[in-house]
Amino acid sequence: MTSDEGLKVQVLTVGPLMMNAFLVTAPAATPDTSGEAILIDPGAEPERLLAAVDASGCRLTHLLATHGHFDHIAAAAAVQAAATATPTELPLLCHADDVVLIEEMPAIQRAYGFPTTALPAYEASLVSGTEIPLGRGSLLVQHVPGHSPGQVMFVSVGRAFVGDCLFAGSVGRTDLPGGDFVQLERSIREHIYALPDATIIHSGHGPDTTVGREKATNPFVNVR
Repeated sequence: MTSDEGLKVQVLTVGPLMMNAFLVTAPAATPDTSGEAILIDPGAEPERLLAAVDASGCRLTHLLATHGHFDHIAAAAAVQAAATATPTELPLLCHADDVVLIEEMPAIQRAYGFPTTALPAYEASLVSGTEIPLGRGSLLVQHVPGHSPGQVMFVSVGRAFVGDCLFAGSVGRTDLPGGDFVQLERSIREHIYALPDATIIHSGHGPDTTVGREKATNPFVNVR
């Protein structure tokens, strides 16, 4: 993980579950090249996500999933179809422990009464320590299970994209298949709360918060 100088973050709240997708862009390294963009959690409204990429003037280099729940990945296949000649050119990168959630997405969508969407091409290559290049820096992957078995967060200098692990004043639910509160609490304490207090937390739902604020006030996992 290196400097995030010039990095820009745009939040796009999409879908009926009001999920936060994040477009993270880095400026061009030289005048004759384009900037780079990463789309985290392409969960719904693919046309809106693609319009944001186009407006950024950057080249979409990676699709990332914090975890495999359908509200975070349901638009990935449509983004791939519009942005590439073949979906495998821009696979959805995920953790191996959430592959079953991705592969069963249509059945899960039907069970909850949502329209089904196409399965994306995916690559289960994310593990703790993986670095996703972005401009002159990178995003560091950390496995933070508990909300789902394969939940990960992406960390840059001064910010972390934590999916549904931690929210402003709350934590991710653990009553879904694969959820485990003991594991979730450990992930928050050992990995998220280990970041500097000023670190901005970009959550999968709701507003941003900071590590310091949640350590001091979060009623579910605070620093005792």
